[in-house]
Amino acid sequence: MRNTKAVFKKQFKDTLKNPAQLIQFIIFPLIAFVMSALIVTDFEGVPDDIAEIIAASMPTINMVTMQATVFVGMGLITVIPGIISEDMEKKSLRFLMMAGVKPVSYLLGVSGVLFFVSFFTSIAFSFISEFSGLDFWIFTGAMMSGVAASIILGGMFGILAGNQQAASGLVLPIALILGFGPMIAQFNDTVANILHVSYTQQLNVIADYLTLGGGDTPLWQSFAIMWANVAVLGVLFALIYRKKGLKR
Repeated sequence: MRNTKAVFKKQFKDTLKNPAQLIQFIIFPLIAFVMSALIVTDFEGVPDDIAEIIAASMPTINMVTMQATVFVGMGLITVIPGIISEDMEKKSLRFLMMAGVKPVSYLLGVSGVLFFVSFFTSIAFSFISEFSGLDFWIFTGAMMSGVAASIILGGMFGILAGNQQAASGLVLPIALILGFGPMIAQFNDTVANILHVSYTQQLNVIADYLTLGGGDTPLWQSFAIMWANVAVLGVLFALIYRKKGLKR
């Protein structure tokens, strides 16, 4: 536990000093805030029949949800493999192991920092979404469920990659699918059916459920799918960790 806390403090300081990492937790809610502010929702002075036509022709995608999905599925998922591969490449990880830090303590410390910082990003998205009361915490919980899945998935790629360039190449295709797939699913039923089992798609489903006051998929089922993702990814991570380890 002491080593985990030490790694947590080290990584937290490193994250604050690294603009490339820190910006991932800031830029997406910032974009969501700006895009939401620019969308015209007040049709004051416009005849009701014209206002209905305009509203019907507007995009159905919630800008905040879209950015939240991109953060969880693409922005966050690229951070942890970058951290792990960088520590491997610069031999920092080897020095930590020589100092008595176990690989499990290292992974828990690094993951803990990302989970901790992502909590505040998730809170920001919930505020921007204007959810209140129980809905606020349901959406935050959905965000953190996706965060947990992405951290585990990113950790898998971090272990598989030997350097930062390889890590980027491995994780990018998956990150693009998870980040932008739910946006495409808004317009394509086939894509929606394929991605239905993914945690980022269920984040969108939960956001729509809260926004519309209901939906075809109950909340408990969406959360069950998200945590099934976490469980499956956890098993895969354990298998990859057992085979590859962190020693380079």
